[in-house]
Amino acid sequence: MAINKAQIRRLHARIAPIWFLPLILTSLSGSLYQVASLMKANSDFFWLLDIHKGNFGPLKLEVIYPFINSFALLMLAITGITMWLQTPRRKRS
Repeated sequence: MAINKAQIRRLHARIAPIWFLPLILTSLSGSLYQVASLMKANSDFFWLLDIHKGNFGPLKLEVIYPFINSFALLMLAITGITMWLQTPRRKRS
């Protein structure tokens, strides 16, 4: 069963907003904590490490959060690369 361009674009459009959230949360919280650490204020920003690890108050995703991020990145990369490979190439003159 071949998947056409429209199906790939629909799949990517549906999963991108969902999978983007954990990736951006991990990136931002890690970067902001690193900035706080460089400014020697990291003890005031330990809550950023909780977000970075996947602890959201009573919701503790610490065990599966790395797998969620890995799967998200993999899915977005696969659908994005597939769309990119399906675009027609222009001839160079």
